Amino acid sequence: MVRSKILYQVVPKIIGILIIIIFVYAATSKLIAFEEFKIQLGKSPFISAYANWMVWIIPLTELSVVVLFLYKKYLLAAFYSSLILMTLFTTYIFLVLNFSNDIPCSCGGILQTLSWKEHLIFNLIFIAFTILGILFTKRKKMAP
Repeated sequence: MVRSKILYQVVPKIIGILIIIIFVYAATSKLIAFEEFKIQLGKSPFISAYANWMVWIIPLTELSVVVLFLYKKYLLAAFYSSLILMTLFTTYIFLVLNFSNDIPCSCGGILQTLSWKEHLIFNLIFIAFTILGILFTKRKKMAP
């Protein structure tokens, strides 16, 4: 009983830390290489018309999710926000892979070295982690 209670406390924290690292890294990479990110978004299929404002919205949203993770009372909201964001990114990758002839990369840093299929798998793994974080956080709240 005690062991499972500890598990329900530790697992969401570990997953939250991983998500924080990914989002801080991704947002920082985008902001450091801002002009390049803006150019790549402008070339991106499906979203090029929105590149001028998405260049700001994407990293700021990633950092906003990170801020939610920093406050215990917003942990579940942070996980849900992360799930929505990762699902949107993953859907975009899926659409690009299956319905676009031109596949520009607007990722930064280490993620830029991944192929689009590898990036899709990476995102799916983090979606699974996020769902696990949601389940463990809900279970922890329900536990006596």
